Amino acid sequence: MQTEAPSHPQGTGPWRIGVIGGSGIYDLSLLEDAREVAVSTPFGAPSGPVTIGRIGAAEFVFMARHGAGHRIPPEGINHRANIDVMKRCGVTDLVAISAIGSLCEDLAPGSFVAVDQFIDRTHGRPQSFFGEGLVAHVSLADPVCARLSGLVADAAEAAGARVHRGGCYLAMQGPQFSTRAESRLYRQWGADVIGMTAMPEARLAREAELPYALIGMVTDYDAWREGEHVEVSEVLRAMRGNAETARAMVAALAGMLPPGRTPSPVDTALDGAIMTAAAQRDPVLVARLGAVAGRVLTRSA
Repeated sequence: MQTEAPSHPQGTGPWRIGVIGGSGIYDLSLLEDAREVAVSTPFGAPSGPVTIGRIGAAEFVFMARHGAGHRIPPEGINHRANIDVMKRCGVTDLVAISAIGSLCEDLAPGSFVAVDQFIDRTHGRPQSFFGEGLVAHVSLADPVCARLSGLVADAAEAAGARVHRGGCYLAMQGPQFSTRAESRLYRQWGADVIGMTAMPEARLAREAELPYALIGMVTDYDAWREGEHVEVSEVLRAMRGNAETARAMVAALAGMLPPGRTPSPVDTALDGAIMTAAAQRDPVLVARLGAVAGRVLTRSA
């Protein structure tokens, strides 16, 4: 089933927060008036249906990144479909919740990190909505929305989490965990945490003009520590402790949102980004990008 089109232009009116839940966050049971909706997308199947509901006056759209029962591996996630779905559901801002490993002594398991930078070491994953017949280049210098990230960090603290504001996320391919040599190399590069799913998710959110924030839940120290290595049992144990805090964080976020959403610079990230002349654009690709880039494609046709 196709969801209704947004009733207001992005960047004005009320907030509608999209939440992509990572490992251990497979539902948002705290949503009121919740309804599950299957949304079709021209980019193939998303991770699953979305749950649309509210917490108080705030609207939320939730999706489990790995699908029900954690059936989709990191390299199998259809990020383009997931982001396209969020746009079709009228989301104004996107919060990603992810399980991460720590590459720093002071980022201990159980703590939360409001990530603000990324190093992408993934491969073979579609990196863009655009391509031959419709070329675009967006800025990704600051890949996270500072306003949204600050609100999420405040909400995590209100939920009782120990929060580190800022940190560089190394996106690895997976599904295996790092070798010890890789883990130590990533520390030398300046990475603070490591995970398998934030890229190309953050890239695609920017192309879709969605302000994006990632809050990472530390489950383990990566393999850089002498004599230690990552075990799934250890990760699962930490995830169980973090999951309830993450849900409480979302509830706190609902109460912290300003009553009216003022525009974000990300709302217009595609302004000036389209390189292909209107007469040379692939009409098939233009049609596929109706939800993601219709704002600029319609205007510049």
